[in-house]
Amino acid sequence: MVRPEIIAELGTGHGGDLGRVRELVAAAAEAGADCAKFQWIIADEIVHPRTGSVHLPGGAVALYEQFRALEQPASFYEECAEACRQHGLAFLCTVFGTESLDRLARLAPRRVKIASPELNHLPLLRAAAERDLHLILSTGVSRLANIERALAEVGAARCELLHCITAYPAPEDEYNLRVIPHLSALFGLPVGVSDHSIDPTLVPACATACGARRIEKHFTLDNSAGGLDDPIALVPDEFREMSALVTALSASATDDLIPILDDRFGAERVRAVLGDGVKRLAASERANYGRSNRSLHARHDLPAGTVITENNTTLLRTEHNLRPGIEPQHLQHALGAELTHDVPAGEGVRWEDLLQSR
Repeated sequence: MVRPEIIAELGTGHGGDLGRVRELVAAAAEAGADCAKFQWIIADEIVHPRTGSVHLPGGAVALYEQFRALEQPASFYEECAEACRQHGLAFLCTVFGTESLDRLARLAPRRVKIASPELNHLPLLRAAAERDLHLILSTGVSRLANIERALAEVGAARCELLHCITAYPAPEDEYNLRVIPHLSALFGLPVGVSDHSIDPTLVPACATACGARRIEKHFTLDNSAGGLDDPIALVPDEFREMSALVTALSASATDDLIPILDDRFGAERVRAVLGDGVKRLAASERANYGRSNRSLHARHDLPAGTVITENNTTLLRTEHNLRPGIEPQHLQHALGAELTHDVPAGEGVRWEDLLQSR
């Protein structure tokens, strides 16, 4: 069995401090990571200023303002990539829009990560495909049709998938890891797992038994360090334990893996995590579907009679305080249409708001 690549998701836990970046990368390498992943944040690519507070693992966060505070220049990410090179780790970065993609592309990455909420951000996917980048597509808060549509846009040959549950933390018994070989067979692609559950080893170990090609886990030096994902991240000792177990399981015979897992975690718990392999929205992420994914939003107040253009609207995550708009796959049908009534800044532009296409 091929050992999965182990990805330490550092995200934005560095807080913009390059000294902390170097500490995190060094610790991740020492704990057994093969790759360190970052996030290229540009707030206006992700949410509207009127998004308001969103509940995250560390509590309520004014999301737009927090993202603005995390924005960094290109030189910062150059230093992140250099830190990875110095410690023998692959550098990986998530982008959230075409501007962050353009900036990352100047660093000549071999691959790029697309987070689950951006799986339906078709303009971003097309722009990445045009640059001939290898895409790692996360598939949380999505249905099978969403995955099919994304792959049809970019061409499956340049992609791989990461199964995950878009909830923080994610309930371990909703992970349904038997979907990994099913998705791999259906699309003919490598499939891994992005694990947001609390247990350091359960999901990574079971995913290894299911043939996962990559395992991604949040990584921090301290769960109380203040990063957005630090409360659910693994500290170095936990990450080291996870890496060692994944490595050991990869060296075992395939037929021995489930009995090993049953002995370690208990058969009932293992069966719950493995699930039935049918791709569906997990219970913990259903309320996020259509809200954490992208849809069409007003950049500013749009009075009735306004014609929808790419300049006065944008594709954003809705979150919970605004209303969702038209899905990106229908963008071309919305452009050129006239509003029948006012749409306030930040709110989604819906079909019932449109008069007709010109």
